[in-house]
Amino acid sequence: MVDNKRDEFVPWRELLNSQYGVSLVLVCMGIWLHAADSLIVATMLPAIVDEIGGLGLVNWSVALYSLGSIIAGAMSAVLTIRFGLRLPMAGAALMFGLGCILSAIAPEMWLLLLGRLLQGIGGGGLIAMSFVAVSILFPKRLIARAMATISTLWGISAFLGPLIGGFFVEYANWRFCFWFFAAQAVLLFAWILFGAKVPEKQTDGVGNNIPFIRLVVLLAGVVFIAYGGVDISPLRTTLLIVAGLSCLLLFLRLDTKEDGTHLLPSRAFDLRSPVGAALSMILALSIATMALSTYGPLLFILIHGVSALGAGYIVACSAFGWTIMAVLVSGSPEKHDGKYIAWGMLIASLSIIGFAYSVPAGPIWLIAVFAALEGGGFGVAWTFILRRATAGASPVEAQRISAAIPTVQRLGHALGAAYVGIVANAVGFESVTTSIQGAIAAKVIFLSCLPFAAIGLIAMIRLVRQPNTS
Repeated sequence: MVDNKRDEFVPWRELLNSQYGVSLVLVCMGIWLHAADSLIVATMLPAIVDEIGGLGLVNWSVALYSLGSIIAGAMSAVLTIRFGLRLPMAGAALMFGLGCILSAIAPEMWLLLLGRLLQGIGGGGLIAMSFVAVSILFPKRLIARAMATISTLWGISAFLGPLIGGFFVEYANWRFCFWFFAAQAVLLFAWILFGAKVPEKQTDGVGNNIPFIRLVVLLAGVVFIAYGGVDISPLRTTLLIVAGLSCLLLFLRLDTKEDGTHLLPSRAFDLRSPVGAALSMILALSIATMALSTYGPLLFILIHGVSALGAGYIVACSAFGWTIMAVLVSGSPEKHDGKYIAWGMLIASLSIIGFAYSVPAGPIWLIAVFAALEGGGFGVAWTFILRRATAGASPVEAQRISAAIPTVQRLGHALGAAYVGIVANAVGFESVTTSIQGAIAAKVIFLSCLPFAAIGLIAMIRLVRQPNTS
């Protein structure tokens, strides 16, 4: 249906009222746990490694969290269409809490990584279902404002996350931080299960079975690629990467079955469609921008001698930039969606070149500026991607698209963490001890991300050239 108000500025009061306020709180609570947890762990990683070891597995702390997010996110559309939001979201919150408990009691890195996997499953489910909630609980003209609210929460998380993580590292213990978030997850579980007003189940157009084989194939693809970076050797690493890519291609082929249970929307990654171009852009640019959050804090501490808290806030500048720009542009009418997406993705891509210079050479403030530009670029574009990708889609397909956007983003994060892990270990990052060695490794890590940025920009061009059919 055509929205006759699509060219008008949308005021905040239309979203912040009694009709949509409770729904907005539901969305924000799910986003908070996912957003704050990822930023806190990035800040605490140096202290965690000092206590329980596992420096060579640092990239797995990100990759496994992303794997869990992908598993839950991929199932979210099917689960919410079949069962509504209440039970799946409550289960995701409970799973997140269990993961936090395992990480809190971990004596070695392997148990913490298992906890991160469970946190990823819970957090991925919460964020994917929050995107679904945005698409079904708010009218199209309010979607950009709702997405800006999500971005604002990311900014709050960016401020509080490193502060909380740094506080526990400096004045208590990183384990207590996981207990702190486990308690929040249990409270959210109870609120969703017994107090929240959420949509009832919708069964139309959905098959009877959860496609577990496809999930296993998808999971195997990411694991193979991530494992290829643990112990670098030309033959072994090449074989694992080929195996991983083969699994991902097999997943895409299997997911084209018209049985009502496909995990991704129709024509996913087909550059000739708005949905395919949008998902391709998100995947490529998510891979391209993972070096900062995966190795940034370790590099800042090694090269420039900043504290764990300072390193966390440098990374958090990305979320600050995302929030500020998303709020500033969120009231823009739909006719400008393509322009904002194009400029945002271009700025985010150019920031990678800035990191390749500033992380090795400094100064710290310049690294923070490029982090803010990277996040600001995503903030400008992200606010309108959901609205443009779901234009003209049926309600069921719109739910799949909504769940696919954060899921594909997490897939990109997992692949990106695996990729930069391979690059970092290939240049001997595990044995780096001096700032000069760290600077050389940093330049290689960030420059290696540029090919994926170029792919993302090609997909962006295809997306913005698609006609807006809303």
